[in-house]
Amino acid sequence: MKKDSTFAERLFEIGSSYRRARVLLSAVELDLFSTLAVAPLDATGLASRLGIAPRGARDFFDTLVALHLLTRDAEGRYHNAPDCDRYLDRAKSTYLGGSFEQYSRREYDMWGALTEALKTGKPRAEIHGQDHFKSLYDDAARSETFVNAMTAGSLVAAQAIAERFPWRDYTTLCDIGTSQGCLPAQVARAHPHVSAIGFDLPPLRQAFESYVRDAGLDKRLRFVAGDFFRDRLPAADVIVFGRILHNWDLATKTMLLQKAYDALPPGGAALVYDLLIDDDRFAEVSALLSSLNMLLWTATGFGYSGADCVGWMRKVGFVRIRVEKLPGGHSMIVGHRA
Repeated sequence: MKKDSTFAERLFEIGSSYRRARVLLSAVELDLFSTLAVAPLDATGLASRLGIAPRGARDFFDTLVALHLLTRDAEGRYHNAPDCDRYLDRAKSTYLGGSFEQYSRREYDMWGALTEALKTGKPRAEIHGQDHFKSLYDDAARSETFVNAMTAGSLVAAQAIAERFPWRDYTTLCDIGTSQGCLPAQVARAHPHVSAIGFDLPPLRQAFESYVRDAGLDKRLRFVAGDFFRDRLPAADVIVFGRILHNWDLATKTMLLQKAYDALPPGGAALVYDLLIDDDRFAEVSALLSSLNMLLWTATGFGYSGADCVGWMRKVGFVRIRVEKLPGGHSMIVGHRA
């Protein structure tokens, strides 16, 4: 009976997990964590500062306490939990809230249409041909939300790649689909001998140049505008695809890897990082959910496993291919041009 009861509890926890998600997303949307990073506040003061009504405020704050996102002291003042203070304070360079803003403003409602998308196989995002990016970049507010989300979603993996990849053996990199330039900025900050190109569509130039200028890296990082469907990739010792390949069908994934191979010098490396589905497809929930997210966002995109990517890279000529786990659920696949 206990086993049945435990499983029933788990079913209810999964089925109602949207409630927990919505509490966190609303807290980020209200800038609650940035507010408490300045000073702790009691329920009345915090509700007033956030502009929310008294009725639900205490339950809202105490739910965040129960989720271990806030703490409450003996005087009834709320504080950020240490990790939330690090990752959800907008004033800090480690801010990850951009991803949650994207979840709140775009993806939360899109996921409400998952059943329909499963029946039709059609995305919920606006699509121009095969491209869901044009509609984003044509709208300034949505574009800002999206590029901030891309930086937040890449930051932890980019920091690990800057630390773990053997950059001492290389001097140049090109980040394909760079958005604001999170990955090249992390690498350049950690390795002063490396210079980098951020390659993306023309509307991303301003976001990239502003981001790298604020990081004090504009002397070593530059933006190259282009369309990887039509243009050659810029030459570099290392070419990076970060959270890019999942947007497209198999033919496009293979085409991009082939273009990378062609742009690399002998001994150069292609580095792919993404949320990878486990090879047996039964363990990596976040990666499988990410693949379903591609159903909602894109016309043909899908997630993939490390073994899938290794096979594609081998087919276009890469050698000495390896897969390595990264923090935050990501993994990187590295292959070399012979």
